[in-house]
Amino acid sequence: MQESNEHSRLTSKTWRDAPRQEKRGIRRALALLWRGACLRCPRCGVRSLFRTWFAMHERCAVCGLRFEREQGYFLGAIYINYGVTVVLALLGSFALEYWTRPSLAQQLVLWIGFCTVFPVLFFRHARGLWLGIDALFDPRTAEEPEHKGRLG
Repeated sequence: MQESNEHSRLTSKTWRDAPRQEKRGIRRALALLWRGACLRCPRCGVRSLFRTWFAMHERCAVCGLRFEREQGYFLGAIYINYGVTVVLALLGSFALEYWTRPSLAQQLVLWIGFCTVFPVLFFRHARGLWLGIDALFDPRTAEEPEHKGRLG
């Protein structure tokens, strides 16, 4: 019988032959999440996710993974952003209270400002992490590129 050649690099330049994550288990999961957090395509790690600060590319030019999907797809990214913001604000508030004992007014000004600015700064990373989580749990999602020559 012929042995499968799954782990060899393909020389063709089509979207199907783009470099893919060949690791399995924890290493694969960490690689996908790291790529997302670094604002790179979770599947191949080559292309940047964003054109501008808020506008994403529609898909990866290297591997064909769709970044922009249906409306509501990035709801999970909103939850990630909210969760990280709340955890950091709570931990920071408790640490600040323990070591410096600021007044309530000082705490409110500081943490309202933080909870307003941080989600805007973390927005891109939350979307990248969400794409990494999606690629981790459903690696075949949005695999086929749209056919440009369709009739109708």
